[in-house]
Amino acid sequence: MFKRSVLSSAVSMAIVLLSQPVTAAQEENKPTSVEIIEVKGIRGSLAKSMDLKKENLQIVDSIVAEDIGKFPDNNVVEALQRLSGVQVTDRGAGEVNTVSIRGLNDVTTTINGRNIFTASGRSVALADIPASLLNRVDTYKTRSAKLIETGIAGQIDIHTQRPFDFDGSKFVIAGRGIHQDKADKTDPNVSALASNRWDLSGGDFGALVNLSYAETNYRDQSVTAGAMVPFFDANPPPGFAPFQRIDTQIGGQEVWQPGLEAGLPFAAGSTLPVNGQQYGYLLSRDAIFASDFTGKRERPAANIALQFAPDDKSEYLFEAFYNGYRNESYNSLLFSFVDWWGSLTPEAVDSIQTFDGTNIIKSRTVNAPYMFTSGDLSTGQTDSYVYALGGKWDLTDHLQLKSEVVYQKSEFESSFFAMRTDRVADSVTVDFNSGGGLPAFSFGPATDLTDPNQWNMAQLYDNANANEGDALTWTADADYSIDEGFLKKVSFGARYDDRKASESQRIQDAPVCNSGTAACQLATYPGLLSINKGFFDGESDVPTSWLTPNGYYIRDNAEMFRDLYNTEVNAGLDTGSALMLIENFNVNEATTAVYAQADYETEVAGHIVDGQFGLRYVSVDTDMEFGGNSASASSDKLLPSFMLRYGITDDLIARVSYGETIRQPGFAQLNPTITYVEDVTNIGYGTAGGGNPNLKPTESKNYDLSLEWYFDEGNAIYGALFKRDIEGFVVDFRRRVTHVNNDGDPYDFILTQPDNASNGELKGYELGFVYFPKELPEVLDGMGVQASYTALDSSQDIPITNTAGEVTGTTTTPLFGVSDSSYSVVLAYEKERFDMRLSYVWREDFLNNYEAALFANPLGVYRNPEKSMDFQVSFDVTDNLMLTFDATNLTNEVFQSYYEYPDTHNFGSSIYSRTFALGFRYSM
Repeated sequence: MFKRSVLSSAVSMAIVLLSQPVTAAQEENKPTSVEIIEVKGIRGSLAKSMDLKKENLQIVDSIVAEDIGKFPDNNVVEALQRLSGVQVTDRGAGEVNTVSIRGLNDVTTTINGRNIFTASGRSVALADIPASLLNRVDTYKTRSAKLIETGIAGQIDIHTQRPFDFDGSKFVIAGRGIHQDKADKTDPNVSALASNRWDLSGGDFGALVNLSYAETNYRDQSVTAGAMVPFFDANPPPGFAPFQRIDTQIGGQEVWQPGLEAGLPFAAGSTLPVNGQQYGYLLSRDAIFASDFTGKRERPAANIALQFAPDDKSEYLFEAFYNGYRNESYNSLLFSFVDWWGSLTPEAVDSIQTFDGTNIIKSRTVNAPYMFTSGDLSTGQTDSYVYALGGKWDLTDHLQLKSEVVYQKSEFESSFFAMRTDRVADSVTVDFNSGGGLPAFSFGPATDLTDPNQWNMAQLYDNANANEGDALTWTADADYSIDEGFLKKVSFGARYDDRKASESQRIQDAPVCNSGTAACQLATYPGLLSINKGFFDGESDVPTSWLTPNGYYIRDNAEMFRDLYNTEVNAGLDTGSALMLIENFNVNEATTAVYAQADYETEVAGHIVDGQFGLRYVSVDTDMEFGGNSASASSDKLLPSFMLRYGITDDLIARVSYGETIRQPGFAQLNPTITYVEDVTNIGYGTAGGGNPNLKPTESKNYDLSLEWYFDEGNAIYGALFKRDIEGFVVDFRRRVTHVNNDGDPYDFILTQPDNASNGELKGYELGFVYFPKELPEVLDGMGVQASYTALDSSQDIPITNTAGEVTGTTTTPLFGVSDSSYSVVLAYEKERFDMRLSYVWREDFLNNYEAALFANPLGVYRNPEKSMDFQVSFDVTDNLMLTFDATNLTNEVFQSYYEYPDTHNFGSSIYSRTFALGFRYSM
């Protein structure tokens, strides 16, 4: 009801705005001091970006919309990747999702300076904010005391349109049809803006409505070679079969330790100890699997802004921002184990081939492997609202006060329905690296992957989650300007934020269909059969079709399948509702921050030296309830900042900066509840896991030095050196603890908890270049280049523990998600009514995450170098009408990952859609 009322009100307001144009008399009475920020064309947007960079005391890179409603990419994340020092990753579901600034992805995201979040999280996904609503995006790489303290990577501030941005009425409507080639769908992306201003007897009043709707159908396809495990070679110990999988312990003695940083040795002839003797082993994968991931996503959004200036000394603002998210995805999964050592025929033995000079199996045939398919349906829905009411007042000629109250509420609901089918196949033949890191596999002739009679109905999964959060925030900021002396302005202010977050879930899984034989046959339910087609586009020799249980059909007939599997939602719980979720945690966090900073300016040997210094104090009190357990935590920190800007000439500027920032731990990481599971595999100890209410904020000390040369209007060369000293990274930490078991006896467990157990360092440099040369031949006049390069060197110290949970040392690895180098090049061309942009982005391979400490491969999972080529062109048919064409991922890249050694330890390979879009924009 609430969302419908917001959108319907917005549409009504748009109609009113358009029906009441500003008269010429009203135009004459308007204030003349309004800054008009409307920008035209690629060159104009880049020039505006350079102006913002030059004039800001902090090191800031900006992206400015080329025209109202025309942001240069499908979403904010794709646009940001062309800024120096910015890298993006986590491509999937039709877009890029994650931004890192100078290698770190802990970024504070604000809209018009207001911190925003999604549901129970601390941040918002930038991709969830429609690009069509944006005026510009500022990326702060250094921080003043006035800026919010969180986000050790930096702050991304998104500016939406406001009515006082225009000197009169404005109306823009835009639409694009975006074709996703892998999904073979064309999706709508539409937006509309209506704004007007009126000179009333009581002052200047403006109103703006901006609406957006985007839909995306996507298809992501991946093939993955599983983790490595050891097998005996052809000469095993007595009592074992040739090529049998080796357990971690034999006869109560540890044979090999899983989860080693470098993995088990893989040189040819490597051995392991069994009963006091050494035996040769081979390394092979435990599984091979393929995922055909399809879905549809919708993003509605609306922004309403009302501004009122009763005189030239005061102004009031009300803004309401809504963004929604609807996603329905279906994962068609084909999975086969390849670690079975039985049914070992001579042909299967003869099929084993290793990589030259290693003990790693490259290809083999496995007889009678257990396999399954799964049809996984996930749905998600987010509704987020932000309301802001504030004003600013010139109390005197020198003192300005600004204050506002912001309330935001965000809710996320998700569900997961899935069913597995399983069977034992006749055989599977696998080449784990058939070339270029691509696996290939096929099943024996008796296996028909699309025949329902060859599959059994297996496990059923029926889960749901609900996350929500709200916050009431008050801010007050004052600026006092000084006419004479070293100090030019003193600023001070306060921020109080009262944040609540909670998460609930239900888990209703069943291991087997419990009804009669006929009722548990796939063929009994024609609607249950889903068969994909054309998988992986011929990139590798893999199955192109297989059968999965249709998750959509399962959801639509949920009660029937719950009866088949003899399950009942929340069975045995007095919930009052059959679908009620059980709360996992509820957090209330109060943050108080105060700051003071000063801008200064002086002259040294005829050169202007100015800058800023300040202090920000922040105090955080957190009360937590987790499933009957409760805990409290508090922290406070004084954060200094300093910036010096030296005008070597009017156009050559040097900057030096120091600042401190923090990252608060995620709410779920604070869960004090520990779950203990006793030994079920005869390894001699149990396992346990949970959160840690004693987590402290991660702290970073940030150093920056930059040099910028603005050698012509809109043209610039700039570079920066930077360093981040980071203390208290939160990593999963294992240790042995003694806890009373179910029988009341002391029992040893290996406990895994997040802890501030790692420190790190990040340093590097970045270079940027924008150049539109003059005096080119007529046909080339209007051509320009935007380029950037970033080099990073990172390290983090992570404690090493053995299977007993004892710390045995420390390993040093790169920071997760950090590429040592990346670059982007944009070739732009602007000629009269024609704009064109061809861009190429590349980033070096990087450590993405750690594998579970259960296997024999190296822990680190790396991503191969990632690249993308995009193209945009627009043509002004008239002064009011523009036509556009856009294309992304033109080179149709394969995105891959590996375990530290790409030639022998390849992991996943994924292909994503190219997009082609035709659009228009009409403005008046």
